[in-house]
Amino acid sequence: MGRSSKRGLKGLREAFDEATFGPDKTLNLRESLPSGIEARSRAESWLRAKQVSGGGDVLIVTGRGNQSPGGVGIVRESVLALLPFLRRRGVVESWREHTAGSVVVTLAPVTQLLTAPSRKRDSQADRPLPVTPDNLAALDGETLRLLRLLATRTIESLGISHGEQFLEEEMRRAFEMLSATLPLSADREGMLRRAIEAAIEELDE
Repeated sequence: MGRSSKRGLKGLREAFDEATFGPDKTLNLRESLPSGIEARSRAESWLRAKQVSGGGDVLIVTGRGNQSPGGVGIVRESVLALLPFLRRRGVVESWREHTAGSVVVTLAPVTQLLTAPSRKRDSQADRPLPVTPDNLAALDGETLRLLRLLATRTIESLGISHGEQFLEEEMRRAFEMLSATLPLSADREGMLRRAIEAAIEELDE
């Protein structure tokens, strides 16, 4: 196959990806050439945010790594090493190779964040971000209302009768689980509300 034909196929593939995923569901790490650590950090923050804002399938473009030392794609390897961790944390459901330089990731339902186990073998660097704000009283009224509704729906889905104390305990547990997985953001409480709303919608389906 000639060089022009290869370029044509590449352009066709990129056009197909743009139509399928669009810029909102595509993270292009190939363009900025980040280090392995930077690629992992950006991919994790982006995937966590996308899970809360809609989920589904997203595309991460890593590049093949042809220009990397030894021809080993550092960015690609860093992203592929991140995905099993995020699956354990309830963020990622599955992934598959899309091309030699990209991966399609299927995000897990937000409700999986509420049941993801804490693993002792996860390193300190892999643990969730600190919970902020650090107590329920610091949340605004609408966030508390949604959190209470989520706790009620969760308990009802388990078929458990509950009192006020049990409900408050479930509110705190849900708050800690969801807050811990959110990326750092200037609108952290806004993201928390969106995560709570997404979880309620999933439970009500």
